[in-house]
Amino acid sequence: MAIDWPSRIRAATIHLGCSLAVAALAAGLVFTLWYPWPYRIVSGGTELFALLVSVDAVIGPLLTLAVFDRRKQKATLQRDLLVVVMLQFTALGYGLHTTFIARPVALALEGQRFRATTAVEVAEEELPEAPASLRSLSIDGPRTVQTVSPIDGSAKYDVIQAALAGVDLGMRPKFWRVWGAEGQREALTAAKPLSALLARQPSRRAEVDDAIRRSGKSADAMVYLPLVGRRTDWVVLLDARSGQIAGFAPLDGF
Repeated sequence: MAIDWPSRIRAATIHLGCSLAVAALAAGLVFTLWYPWPYRIVSGGTELFALLVSVDAVIGPLLTLAVFDRRKQKATLQRDLLVVVMLQFTALGYGLHTTFIARPVALALEGQRFRATTAVEVAEEELPEAPASLRSLSIDGPRTVQTVSPIDGSAKYDVIQAALAGVDLGMRPKFWRVWGAEGQREALTAAKPLSALLARQPSRRAEVDDAIRRSGKSADAMVYLPLVGRRTDWVVLLDARSGQIAGFAPLDGF
């Protein structure tokens, strides 16, 4: 008997529509809660989610196309489709878990730069040593924190050794401090004029202008510091008077 391709394609199409609806709900979670702008770019959230959706939206409908056959007994067909759905949700769950542990949890000032620290990079064993309000990892976008360097000689040596191993201050909660006036003053001390950045990269003027418009401030009223991200480096725009974060721009600040 010939394969009933129209019914298989119809079933796969319906499954694809359902998969895209679930993907849209997942996108709301990922980009609204875990990776707010600009961290979906800086921390690679867009690429992770695109991989997740492409795999999940393809695997389910293709498997449905392969197993859907009206000649099967109803119970057998239902079992096969249930297995397909379970496989798809398992893949979705794994993908969401991977995206979750790679989410940015801290925007940490490390002297003359900011770092977008992801959950997987944090030395979680140090969380009990952080200030009370910073002892849990954020699930709704990164918290801005200041970092402090130790004064004691042995502690300094520990920091240097950890940094050589790739664990910088922004990844170590014991050195986090709540963001406030002190952090803003430190950021302003290290910040550079935005005009200097534009002079070095004049071809990126349109992108900077867009970032300035988003901030609602003028270019003369802002300074900047480099931002190190998992996926790419940007700059953090600061109010030149208060040191408050005014926005972000997609330029290399180093």
